[in-house]
Amino acid sequence: MLTPKETGEYISNLSKSVSIEEEGVESLSLKLYDELKDGSISVSNFLKCDDVHPVGMLEEKAINWIFVVDTLNFCFWAAKNDSWWEITHEGNKYSGYFGLCAAINKAIKGGIDMTDSKVYSQLELKDLEEILQGDDSSVKLQLMKERLDSLHQVGNVLLEKYEGSFVNCIKNSKNSAQSLLNTVVSEFSCFRDESIYKGKKVSFYKRAQILVSDIWGFCQGKGLGEFHDIDTITMFADYRVPQVLVHFGVLKYSPELYKLLKSEVLLESGCEEELEIRGCSIEAVERVKNRVLQLLEKSKSESNNILCNSILIDNYLWEYRRHKTDELEHIPYHKVVSIYY
Repeated sequence: MLTPKETGEYISNLSKSVSIEEEGVESLSLKLYDELKDGSISVSNFLKCDDVHPVGMLEEKAINWIFVVDTLNFCFWAAKNDSWWEITHEGNKYSGYFGLCAAINKAIKGGIDMTDSKVYSQLELKDLEEILQGDDSSVKLQLMKERLDSLHQVGNVLLEKYEGSFVNCIKNSKNSAQSLLNTVVSEFSCFRDESIYKGKKVSFYKRAQILVSDIWGFCQGKGLGEFHDIDTITMFADYRVPQVLVHFGVLKYSPELYKLLKSEVLLESGCEEELEIRGCSIEAVERVKNRVLQLLEKSKSESNNILCNSILIDNYLWEYRRHKTDELEHIPYHKVVSIYY
C-alpha cells in the first residue's frame, strides 16, 4: 500500500487528466511565504472557529469530541440548484463542516453526550437524523445510514479495545503522527480511504490525517497533540482544495475533464478521474511546501521559528475557498458520494 505522499507522487507521474503546473507552484509558494512571514498562517489559526470548536472543554472530552466530528466529516456538497444543508445554533447559522460541529454541540447541550462512545454506539437512525436535522427539514445530509454505521463501528472498537476513549489511541502512538494514523486506519475501517490506480494500491486517508491534524492543532502541538513527525502528514485530498489549486494555476485539468466537471456529472468513487484529482492535489501541495521551505531557509535570519507544513497550507487553501466563494464559483469541483471526504 502506497502512503498518501507516495500515492501523490505515483499518480502525478501517470496522470492523464490532471497536471501540475510549475509556474503555479512558484506563484502560490511566494504568496504563502509572504503570508507565513506576516503571521497570517500559523498553527494558532488552524481551523479557527472558536464558537463551534471545543473551547473550555476538558482535554479528554474535547479530543473525543474531535474524534466524533471527524468520524462524520464527509459528503456535505449539494448538487447544482439544490439547497445547502444549514443549521442554526445559539443564533448563528452554519453549513458543511462547521454545521456538523454546531449540530454535535447542540446535541450535547440538549443532553445527548456525543463525546461518550457508549452513547453514540447505541444511537438509532432516527436519533442521528434528529441530531443532524437542519433548519429546512426537506434538506438532508447524504449517507445518513453510513454515518450511523461509522459511529457504531468506532464506538464499539473504542469500548472493546480502548476503554471507550480515543485518548488511549493517542497515548499508544507515543507522540508519532504516523503511528496514530496507522492505528486509526487499521482499527477503524470507515477511515480506510484506499483504492487502486493503474494496478497499485494507493491511499489518501483524508479523514484519518485530518483527525491527527485536528488533535495537533487543538493542542497547539503540545501534550497529547505533540507529534515529532507531524510534518509527514500530507494535505487532505477532498473536493474543495483541488478547486482552489486550479484557481491558483497549480493544477490544470484536461479540456475533457473540465467539461465533464462543468456538466455536473457525478463521478464514481474510485474512478481514474477522481484518483488523479486527489493524487495530483497531494503532490502539488508537497511541491509547494518544499518550495516554501526553500524560501524560508534562504531568509533564515528574518524567518526563524516559522512553521510550514502541508497541514497549514491545506488549511489556508480551504479557508481561502470559504472566503472567496463567488470568486471561485466558475471553477467546477468533482462530486463523489463517499464516506471518505
